[in-house]
Amino acid sequence: MIKKGIYAASLSVLNENGTLNINETILHAESAIRSGLHGVFFFGSTGQSQLISINEKKEFIAKIASHKLRKQFFLGTGCNSLNDNIDLVKYAMEYDFRDFLIMPPAYYKGNTDEGVFEFYKKIITATPKVKIILYNFEKLSGYKFSAEAVTKLVKAFPDNIIGCKDSSYNLFETLKLPNFLMFPGSEAKLLKGLKLGCSGCISAVTNVTHSLARKVFDDFENKKEQSKNEQLINVRETFDQYNLISALHSYLSLSHDKYKHLLPPLVLLPEEKCKELVSKLEGLKFNPQENLAA
Repeated sequence: MIKKGIYAASLSVLNENGTLNINETILHAESAIRSGLHGVFFFGSTGQSQLISINEKKEFIAKIASHKLRKQFFLGTGCNSLNDNIDLVKYAMEYDFRDFLIMPPAYYKGNTDEGVFEFYKKIITATPKVKIILYNFEKLSGYKFSAEAVTKLVKAFPDNIIGCKDSSYNLFETLKLPNFLMFPGSEAKLLKGLKLGCSGCISAVTNVTHSLARKVFDDFENKKEQSKNEQLINVRETFDQYNLISALHSYLSLSHDKYKHLLPPLVLLPEEKCKELVSKLEGLKFNPQENLAA
């Protein structure tokens, strides 16, 4: 069960032929959790979810079902098709996964609140025990949740709609619902969100800012003076100057070749842009391997 904390939309590590490298993807998540994350979501946007096949996702789910960190592993669906979403959720629930991050279908523009409501209604009707984190990311889905749309879903399905990842940033400051998890999609919003009653964050860049974000989270929880939030914001805003998936894979591939492979149309940053990114991060004295402070 997902709780308050720092989560990553975990990277997917690929083989040279573009297939999912299951073992290395798991090892990446293990490392990030050891470095401070409370958990990870596989097959979010950062995990190239829309580009990975249903069969590969199912094989991955079966593999992690008995993993020692199983309770810290969560799933996105990353599917446009309603039936694919239902199929994947049903399959994962056979392995006792319950919590899912689900985005409204992308590609077709002009989606209405009514149409999006029907999308989630049909998933819940087909899988009555599912727990859903709504994924609010207009930039990718073409649809932005309003507070009214979220409230309507929660009232209709109070046992199923349990939270929201807000990557459009129009909800996390103002939407207040009882027993509802709210996660800004950027660690740059982490501390502000925590002060407003949010639950933490689910972010792409926590794949590398894990320990830094955890330090900010823990200091807030323990009512300690914040010493790392400015650096955390600066690092996130630096990555935001590039395509996040390209930047993360480019940065990590400097240390590990396994991160060099992306599925088209995604590509690594050009060499000069990668050098620029590294220079900016060095200027911020950013060390992704920095240990958690006591």
